[in-house]
Amino acid sequence: MKILHLSDTHNSHHLLRDLPEADVVVHSGDFCMVGTEQEAIDFLNWFCDLPYKHKIFICGNHDDCLYGANIEGLDSNVHFLCNSGIEIDGIKFYGIPMFLSDCVTERQNQNYAKIPGDTDVLITHSPAYGILDFDDGINYGSEELLEKISTLNLKAHLFGHIHAQHGITTLSDTIYSNGAIMNSQYTTLNPPNILELNHL
Repeated sequence: MKILHLSDTHNSHHLLRDLPEADVVVHSGDFCMVGTEQEAIDFLNWFCDLPYKHKIFICGNHDDCLYGANIEGLDSNVHFLCNSGIEIDGIKFYGIPMFLSDCVTERQNQNYAKIPGDTDVLITHSPAYGILDFDDGINYGSEELLEKISTLNLKAHLFGHIHAQHGITTLSDTIYSNGAIMNSQYTTLNPPNILELNHL
């Protein structure tokens, strides 16, 4: 399975042209900048029109307008994951958003604790601590997420949030992808990440 991974497009999605072929496209949050409903609608119209067989997205901390939202009318191949999962061609995806109201309480750590043990591809907005999460002399990733990941047998973990750490690394047979499209100065676009997963 080939996955095209996008994240942190911050209203720049219309600038993404000639995207590479893939079986699944995943956006791991922060498609908005301010977090208005109009921004979200504009992104969703664009995302739903992408020519991919399967499309998955979660929300980031800039997408708070969708907190508690029940998004209706999505095509059957477009999946909004909010502490939920979907299985595609034998690969189990699970997505956790990053809403600010969850992050200032214990809810976000509780969401991490509920990640199913049979997850193959985890999608979060935040990285795990120490993995493509370093900027301004600080590791911004979640220690609780790192602890949970250590109990899983993931094929891949897709995230963004830390724009300065765009890239892919592999640790203990798990692919980690920081798909942040906007660079840390919000001035240029990084190339999208492509991951190749072996089927089960």
